[in-house]
Amino acid sequence: MSAASDLEACIAAGGVAVFPSDTVYGLACDPESAAAVERMYALKGRPPDKPSAVMFFDAGLALAALPELGSRTRALMGRLLPGGVTLVLANPRGRYPLAGGEALGLRVPDVPLLRGVGRPVLQSSANAAGAPDARRLEEVPGAIREGADLVLDAGELPGTPSTVIDLQRYEEAGEWEILRAGAVPAEDIRRAL
Repeated sequence: MSAASDLEACIAAGGVAVFPSDTVYGLACDPESAAAVERMYALKGRPPDKPSAVMFFDAGLALAALPELGSRTRALMGRLLPGGVTLVLANPRGRYPLAGGEALGLRVPDVPLLRGVGRPVLQSSANAAGAPDARRLEEVPGAIREGADLVLDAGELPGTPSTVIDLQRYEEAGEWEILRAGAVPAEDIRRAL
């Protein structure tokens, strides 16, 4: 089996996985399974009211899952994804309610190892809440690795988390804001916008 099929099988079975993204190691589970989300949050020590992003491993699947997105936002997504950004989008239809919040965090990393994954995951970084991000598997806390159903090792990762961009008012007003500096420099984002 491949890493992509292993991850997909783990998520489909309600499991929690440690996986490599294009930035740091992450935790993933089924975004529609309350039990899996609760378990992932418990492993991380993350407060249950703190939102997490939904991750797709294919930009086309992300666009298909969110048909309500306007043409301006879709065009921008085509310029930024896949890549080291998390987009905070308006979520008027309440998609992926277990991700939390009125907005939806969306991430599409560029991870060749996982390109075959055909389902979304709820994801967060694989560290204890508030602790440094893990760029190597051995930096993921032992309790998280031991509590996960699947652990995928891709060696050393860049180590800078994704840049978080608020696009909730982008479609109507062209407004955007960087909420967290990260892997993609602000200058590159400005050029894409």
